[in-house]
Amino acid sequence: MLVTAIGIFALAFLAFGISALSGGGAGLLLMPMLGLALPSPQVPAALSIGSAISSSSRLALFFKRIDWTMVRWFVPAAIPAVWLGAWLLSYANPLYLQLAMGVFLLANLPLLIKPDRAGATADRKSAKGTLMLIGAAAGFVSGLTGAVGLLFNRFYLRHGLTKEQVIATRAANEIILHAIKVVLYALFGLLTQAAVLYGLLIGLAALLATGAIRKVLPYLSEHLFKRIGYGAMVLSGIAMLGHAGNGLARQEGIAMQAEAKRNGWHGTLQWRDAAFSMEFKYSEGFEVERVVSLEQLPRDKQQHALLLSEGADTVMLEEVHAIGKHYFEVYAYRDGVLTKHKI
Repeated sequence: MLVTAIGIFALAFLAFGISALSGGGAGLLLMPMLGLALPSPQVPAALSIGSAISSSSRLALFFKRIDWTMVRWFVPAAIPAVWLGAWLLSYANPLYLQLAMGVFLLANLPLLIKPDRAGATADRKSAKGTLMLIGAAAGFVSGLTGAVGLLFNRFYLRHGLTKEQVIATRAANEIILHAIKVVLYALFGLLTQAAVLYGLLIGLAALLATGAIRKVLPYLSEHLFKRIGYGAMVLSGIAMLGHAGNGLARQEGIAMQAEAKRNGWHGTLQWRDAAFSMEFKYSEGFEVERVVSLEQLPRDKQQHALLLSEGADTVMLEEVHAIGKHYFEVYAYRDGVLTKHKI
């Protein structure tokens, strides 16, 4: 446990350091690591405590740079949505949402690669309705995951704010949400002693990181600030996809194997009680095969399969899907000799 705590502290310091430079997103970077120390439903509670401490420190440092117009329309819409997200956390599997968030974040890769046109995003203020929709979406996702940072970082970066305004306005928008979430998680039984301890540990790392990065921020150009922000989004997307994918694979009993063969390759996919085989042959193309029972065959195919397997020691039936093809295969073993039939 000590090694895990040290690892989380070190990662939190690094994550909140990147967060201060990119405008947010430490929570998304920390999710995979915290998932190793806490049950999935308790991870958002720990993140909310640490993020609340981080937002408080940023407010103290950049209070004068807050864009209050955005806060005025963002926060009222986010408050009821954060309650809904926290309530659903008691019933929903957050790994599916993390998987979707990972894909969304990874989709920002083109923005990291393409050149930034000078002045392209300057003074691009969003309408009040847009601010309310973004606030509601951010509140809901934040309540369900405990972190929302980089998911909406693109919105902040394209709103026409300076780097200091991004940091200050995000902190003002999110500190109330974090406080509400901590109370809601406690009411829903998700605020355990372990979650509180890890949350305080993350908060301490966040304070140290914010103090260190404060001296670096004035030397960053707006262009580099945006590039760091988009890069953090892509990095978080990769981390979340890996964490959510591994977690879902364990929960759903998913296992995959693949091997190369002389005429192509062969793979197997196990999902709960279902097993699928996938083959790619250079001469025939791609096929997906699934083991089925006799009762799952069409009636006319059942009689044919019974005739082909008559007298066999062991019989296996497969359903095969290919491009423009759908058929069944009968594998019959007689005295150790295999015969294969397509029906």
